[in-house]
Amino acid sequence: MAELFSDEWMKGFMNQWNAESELSGALAQIGFNSVIGYGFEGEPGPRGVINVQGGQAVAAGAYQGGSLNWDIRASKEQWEKWLGKPPGMMGLGTAYMSGKLKFPIGDYASMIKDPRMAGPFVKTFAVMARV
Repeated sequence: MAELFSDEWMKGFMNQWNAESELSGALAQIGFNSVIGYGFEGEPGPRGVINVQGGQAVAAGAYQGGSLNWDIRASKEQWEKWLGKPPGMMGLGTAYMSGKLKFPIGDYASMIKDPRMAGPFVKTFAVMARV
């Protein structure tokens, strides 16, 4: 298995993202466009990035710098736990409130209140587990 958030891993995540209609299809319906970084808390920047246009992932790989709409962080141990057993809405809410899930860039509270975005966000964790 490729290292979490490495270039190879992110490309696999992109393929799984596009194959999951509950994620890419749902986000296509709302015209979702974002550049999303993923990484570990305490590091200066994310490790991986995915570019989503119209709900479809159009590029992914190791983060090389650049503007982000979202930057999602957790400890390596927490990410590995979620990959073993993807969290639901309640688990993510608890992780956010306890500081285990961090958003250096992006507004978790407004996103999670919008069911058109909240459902697909939760789905990303199940998709990650398939990489």
